[in-house]
Order: sequence, then structure tokens, then C-alpha cells
Amino acid sequence: MPYHHLESTSQEHDLSTSITTTHQDPEKPTPTTLAQSLVETPAQRRAAVRAHILFGLGAILLVLLAWTLNKELRIIYVAALFAVVLMPVIESIRKIDVRGWRPSRPVAIVILIAGIALGMALFLTFALPPVMRDLREFLTDLPQRVPEAVAKIKHIPMADKLGVDDLAAKAENAATAIGGYVFSALPKWLAHILDVLTAVFLCIYFMIEGDDAYEFLLSLFKPASRMRLDATLQKAELKMSKWLLGQGLLMLSIGVCSTIVFGILHVRYFVLLGVLMGLLNIIPIAGGVITIVLVAGVAALDSWPKMFGVLIFYLIYVNFENAFLTPRIMKSSVDLMGLTVLVALMIGTALAGIVGALVAVPTAALISVLLDEYAVQRTDGEDPPPILLSSESKP
Repeated sequence: MPYHHLESTSQEHDLSTSITTTHQDPEKPTPTTLAQSLVETPAQRRAAVRAHILFGLGAILLVLLAWTLNKELRIIYVAALFAVVLMPVIESIRKIDVRGWRPSRPVAIVILIAGIALGMALFLTFALPPVMRDLREFLTDLPQRVPEAVAKIKHIPMADKLGVDDLAAKAENAATAIGGYVFSALPKWLAHILDVLTAVFLCIYFMIEGDDAYEFLLSLFKPASRMRLDATLQKAELKMSKWLLGQGLLMLSIGVCSTIVFGILHVRYFVLLGVLMGLLNIIPIAGGVITIVLVAGVAALDSWPKMFGVLIFYLIYVNFENAFLTPRIMKSSVDLMGLTVLVALMIGTALAGIVGALVAVPTAALISVLLDEYAVQRTDGEDPPPILLSSESKP
């Protein structure tokens, strides 16, 4: 082979090598660099340990802070929950068109508060006087009614083994103890009233500035997760707002029916007891049971037929409500199983008493929507339930 041919071949090989070296990506890690980057240095290990320790301490401090401020956090949660529930009402008021003028959100809130105040004024003017009259009569007749009730109970077989002879004395002692408790517990009741007023003002502020707080909450998540969380929370908002409407209709229904039936049966204090039946029905299951026990006891002071009439009415109404009213009013909105409602009531009552029972069902609705979206494992090819978006209102 000629010498000049070998020389040209060598030059071409050097040129191709130089071109390959020139066009190599300097940012692409070589196998040696990649292996070195996977090995943590002692400084990196110490930094990771410090980060884990700081995270653990921060989590402990947050738990302790939440435990210390549990009462305040409950008030904030209840206020935020009712703000979410009432927002559809505010948006409906804002749709009112009076010659081209539509109320802003603060004006709509003022209209809502004025409507509630007007309703309370009408109640105090027309419904409260007979309720107070029945309550005074009940407290006046109670000492005389207890011996009559004891005499009736004595006719029941085996009643002498129940210690009914001491029932009147126990009732008098209980009345005295109740009077002393009311007087001593007055500061606590004033504190509870202050908590209610605080929750009301917080609810108003949440309704006014809720959009800003909601946007800040969503900004804490990545854009992809933010859109999913936004749709899920709007679905939960729709469920909770429907719960308020459905619960209000159920309260009105049982209150009106109870007042009419108690009046027909000539049950004493029927206006008071009918109002209590409607108001306490806001606490599912437990509210109705407590009230009907009270009504049956009052009816038993007059006669056993009245008591049985009250119990028969309640059994008929409960079956009618569960079979007809609840499926049509509540099932389509909240869509919770009876077992879920019971468990929610137990947990809510254990955590926050009456307030916990009051917000147990809407909280369960919120948790069910979150679990359905983020925790339920679906099979391949199964579509998730449709998410209803609400572009007009946000929590």
C-alpha cells in the first residue's frame, strides 16, 4: 500500500475523532460522573438527617399547637363549614335583578342576615309567647304531675320493685339540683354564647373573603393536583349545600306535623313540643329520639292513651320519612349510608358534643367525596364518577 494512502487514512481517522469529541454534549453525564453522583457524601447525609429531624419537630409542634387550640380550631371549622353551606344561598341572592341592579356579595350577606333576623322576630312575636306559656305551665304543674304519674306507675305489675315510692322525692331533689346547676353554670353558658357569636362573625368573614382563602389553599398544590382538588372540593360543596336545604325541609315537615298531631291529641304544651321536634331534628336520629321521649313523658302525665298515640304517630312518621321523604330529599344530595351517618354522629358527639353532632353529616359528606376521589381503588377501565363543577361559587 502506498505511503501517501496510509497517511491520508490516518488523517481522516484523526479528523473524525476530533469531530466526535467536539460535538459531544458537555452536560450529559458520563457513566463515571453518574455513579459518583449517586453516592452521598457525608455532608449530604448530615443535611438529610437534619431535614428529617426538623420535619419531625415541626410535626410535633403542629400537633401540640392543634391540641392547645382545639376549641378555637373547632370554632373556625364550624364557621368555615357553614360558610360553604350558605354560599349557594348568597349566590342565589346575588342573581336577583332589580332594574339592572344586582347585589354584591356583602350586600347579599346583609340581605341574608336581615332575612334571618326578620324570621326570628316573627317567631318571637307570634310563636314564642305560646311556647313560653306552655313552658311556664309545665314548670308550674310539674310538682303536681309527678305524684299522679307515680300513682299510675304503681298499677304496673312489678312496679314496687322499681322504687317508685321515692320517685316524687327524687324529682323534687332533682328540680332543686337543676336550679342550682343553672345558676352555677351561668358563666359557662355565657362563654358558649360568646363562642356562637364568634362563629357567626367568622362565618360572615369566610363568606366575604372565602375566595381568597380558597385560592391560597389551592396555590399550595402543584397545577395538576390543583385542578383535581378544585373539582373535588366543588363537588363536596354541592353535596353540603344540598344537605342544608334537605335538612331544613325535613325539620319543617316534622315540626308542622308534630304540632298538628299533638294539638289533636290534646297533649299539653303541644306548641312547645312541636317546635322542639322541628329544631332538634337538625341532629339526625339522636335529636328525634330525645324529643319523642320527652313528648311521651309529658303525654303520660295525662293518660296512657295519649302516650301511646304519640308513640304511634312517631313510628308512622319515622317510617314515612325514611321510606318517602329522606330518599327523595336527602339521598340524591348527600347519598350516605345509614351506617355512615351513625358512625359520623358517634364520632362527632365524642369529639365536640352537640356541635360535633350538628356538623357530623356534612363533614361525613366531605370526607366521602375526598375518599371517593383519592382513596377508592377502581378496576382497569372503570370510569370515576362524574365531578360536577360549579363555576359560579367556590368555598
